[in-house]
Order: sequence, then C-alpha cells, then structure tokens
Amino acid sequence: MGTSPVVTYPRIMGHEMTGVVEKVGSSVIHVGPGDHVIIKQTESCGSCYACTHGRGNVCVDLKVRGVTIDGGYSQYTVVPEHSVYKISKKLDLLQAILIEPFTIAFHALARGRLVADDTLLVYGAGALGSSLIMVAHSFGCKIIAVDIDEKKLEHAKAIGADIVLNGRVDTIQDDIRKASNGYGPTICIDSVCTPHSVEFLLEVVGNAGRLVTMGFDTRPSEIPQFKITAREIDVIGSRLQQGNFEQVIELFENGSIKTEGMISHIFPFTKVQEAFRVIESGKYQKVVLDFS
Repeated sequence: MGTSPVVTYPRIMGHEMTGVVEKVGSSVIHVGPGDHVIIKQTESCGSCYACTHGRGNVCVDLKVRGVTIDGGYSQYTVVPEHSVYKISKKLDLLQAILIEPFTIAFHALARGRLVADDTLLVYGAGALGSSLIMVAHSFGCKIIAVDIDEKKLEHAKAIGADIVLNGRVDTIQDDIRKASNGYGPTICIDSVCTPHSVEFLLEVVGNAGRLVTMGFDTRPSEIPQFKITAREIDVIGSRLQQGNFEQVIELFENGSIKTEGMISHIFPFTKVQEAFRVIESGKYQKVVLDFS
C-alpha cells in the first residue's frame, strides 16, 4: 500500500489513459467503436459553486481516476461520454498518453493569464517544467528556465526556452532580473513545488506579476504579506485541468508539441511489478503500461 494522503482503498490504479472504444451505450453520440480516445481523469458533481462557475477541477466532491475512483489498470474500463475525447488515429496511443500531463501545463499557463508579451519563468525543468515550456512556446512569449541540472537545462533550451539559468549560482536572482530586462518575470510558475521555491519566486517576480503554484507540499512557507501587497502580486493555485483537452489535442495533432524522449519505459501490463521498480529507482521520464 502506498502513502498518498488522497488515495482511497481498495483502488484500481491508473491515472492517465488512452485506448480504443470497444462498445458504446445507446445514448452516446460523439464517439463510436474503433475511435481512438483519451480519458479525462476527473469527475465533478456539476452543482457546487466551483462547478457552476467553470471550475469543476476543484469541485467540492471531486473524483479522480486511479485515486478516489477506479482508474485504467485494466484491459477494459467504462467511463461517461463527457469524459472521452477523440484523438487522431495518426497519433500513437502510447505517445498520446502525454496529452493529459500537457493539459495540466496548459491550465497552469491559462490560470497565469499568459500572453505573448509576457516573460515567463519556469522554475524547475523536469517533466512538469518541460511540458510548461513546450506549451508556453506556442504562445510566443519569452521563456526563462531555471534548474540545478545542466542536462535538464540543455533539454529546456532544445524545446523552446530562450534563456536557461543554473539555480545553484549565488547570483541567480540578479541573473533572472537581467534575463527579464531588469524588470523581473511577469509570470513565474513553480514546478519545483517546495516551501522555499514559493518564497524564492515571490522575491524575483516583477511588479503586477503572477505567481502560479502547482505543488501539494503541506509544509508551510514563510511569506510576508508586504511582498504580495506592495507590488500587487497575484498568487494563483493551479490544479489538474479544466476544459483544456481540445486545445492540447490540437497542439499534438499539428506537431507543435514533440514528445520524443519523454517516455523512457513501456511495459506490458504483465510486468507491472518491474514497472514499479523502475519508478521507485527514480531513473525514468515517464513509465507507460500497455494493456493491448
């Protein structure tokens, strides 16, 4: 048994899912047998304040596949039509599994109100940071990536970051300010997700800027109100996604997002224990189970 604070047991795992439609109910009209699809991983009540204001991703009774309701670790699964999105049969289903993580990146950028004349700082250039960079690149804004791993910074540069900076150097705050023309980034997105990362980004974000947090760390950060109020900084939480699948599917289908190298391991479902051992080792990018 794992240690996640939000999982309920017993539970069929499997959070991100693509597949081929086998059968549909009599009232289904938008998909049919043989269609290739990706599955939204949440179900919302539809009636609470968040849901009725277009924020079903933070529904008070949110259900998450593989976490609080059964997920995709099975050869067949049943889901409602509103949670199914058709994808092109030209997309490899195993690569299309990455659409869902990219919807999370798209949602974070939308929450931060990213536009072309922004300077975006992506703090942390791992898997989450990489997806943020690739989606942000489609907006046409200036992108600064910060990490402590030179290989991740090289990758960030290759996928669209305009400037990459090593966060280990003592001059990192000055380097960020210089890279943003002396003003500071207008949007900072925290993909490191520690108490210190929030504190650091609040120091470097420019006046009237936005700081988007994506972490679930329960440890407190020490943030004086003055640093938010005096410069009117918007601190914005971003969880999962809300209505972003169509936009991200289009980015995948028109080739705007390149996923080469983002999936490091693919296992048949019969080797699930081996897959878990790879995950536990930490030596992976994305691990996929194939139930075909």
